[in-house]
Amino acid sequence: MARASVRQLWKARLEGRLAPKEWPDAPSLQRPPFRGRVLGIDPSLRGTGLALVEFAPGRPAVLLRCETVRAPAKQPLARCLGEIHRAVERFLADFDPPHVALEQTIYVQNFQTAQILGAARGAAIAAAALRGKAVFEYPPLRVKQAVVGRGHASKEQVARTVMTLLGHGRPLALDEADAAAVAFCHAFTWRP
Repeated sequence: MARASVRQLWKARLEGRLAPKEWPDAPSLQRPPFRGRVLGIDPSLRGTGLALVEFAPGRPAVLLRCETVRAPAKQPLARCLGEIHRAVERFLADFDPPHVALEQTIYVQNFQTAQILGAARGAAIAAAALRGKAVFEYPPLRVKQAVVGRGHASKEQVARTVMTLLGHGRPLALDEADAAAVAFCHAFTWRP
């Protein structure tokens, strides 16, 4: 019998096809699969990825909408942050997802880069907070482990895995795939 890959096991788990082991006279330790919509956000000043994914037990996840918020290099910081805030606000207004999941800031050696990334995250978090949404943050390593099974996977590996999990042939932009991966990470690891 062929051994299932981590990706196949996660997909089966998400679809509700992975049955818990039967233990006599013991309660089930398996938690129920996640149900609902998650807005995944991969924040960046010049290319913020947004992906809204709907999860339902027994069915494959459905990508409802995705977008990359692009800001030209000549655009001032304040205007870029406003665009990020508006895009997140649009997603929240159109679909009203109860959960918003973001990728945490990674360690960067350049203070200015960290400051700009933090501002982009802040714009997205502010839009969710103003709507009263629950905001969850995940480190990039955890996102990659949850989705691909390896914490040091490449962006391309993450994108391929997300497309497999969605069962969809249209390739996603890397920022959108990263945002969808954050949504999957939330669905795979969130505890009520």
